[in-house]
Amino acid sequence: MMTPRELLVMHDQQVRGTIAARVPHHWEPSWDGPVLQITTPARGSAFAQDLDGLSVEELDALIGRVRDRWATLGQAVEWKTYGHDRSDLTERLRLAGFAPEDEETVVIGVAATLTTAGEVPDGITIRATTDLADLQRIAAMESEVWGADWSWLAGDLRDRIESAPENIVVLVAEAGGEVVSAAWLVVIAGTEFAALWGGSTLAQWRRKGIYRALVARRAQIAAERGIRYLLVDASKDSRPILQRLGLQAVTTTTPWVWSPTTSAE
Repeated sequence: MMTPRELLVMHDQQVRGTIAARVPHHWEPSWDGPVLQITTPARGSAFAQDLDGLSVEELDALIGRVRDRWATLGQAVEWKTYGHDRSDLTERLRLAGFAPEDEETVVIGVAATLTTAGEVPDGITIRATTDLADLQRIAAMESEVWGADWSWLAGDLRDRIESAPENIVVLVAEAGGEVVSAAWLVVIAGTEFAALWGGSTLAQWRRKGIYRALVARRAQIAAERGIRYLLVDASKDSRPILQRLGLQAVTTTTPWVWSPTTSAE
């Protein structure tokens, strides 16, 4: 296994460096210098590397253009930052009206070592699906978990499946026909990585081993495809589980969000 530093270098080259080439069909990417901006079903997204060469004034102007573009559209925008970005980036975002959401930890592990991460608990079935009705049920489950409208997720997953079916596997976990958890494997084509996304579970079904079983099933699929590394932007709840399974923390990531509502307050 590589060191966290070595894994971080690979992550920045293979994962952060390939975002524009692998967006779903209905997402709209555009560049402003080193910043990639993408229209997504939820809100705008901004990704940037190699900002160290900009002066403070140039960085402020760049951040201002991103904010103003989405203000004109009347939409929120998320700038995805990393713990190893230039040290003043988050302060410049704050001064431009962006606010941080929850910090996550980027963890990376070897797929082949995660195939036995957990057995499927009694009473739970896990299966792959591409059916729109299932995707809508997953979106409804996510809406309940997060207490927000996640109905857009069904269309987003369907578009990912239609755009590159070989690069996504959606798994649904059910108990008595009820969707209690879901997760998906997203293959980062042309790299050694795949990402573990989703993994949300209804409150009453947590701490039963469903999350670990979903990690194992996705690791099995990845290993069968010859994918070497799995990565997760892990929440504070999932990070300890994943680290106990052997994934290594390489950096942190925090969304900084500007929205018309926040700006007006």
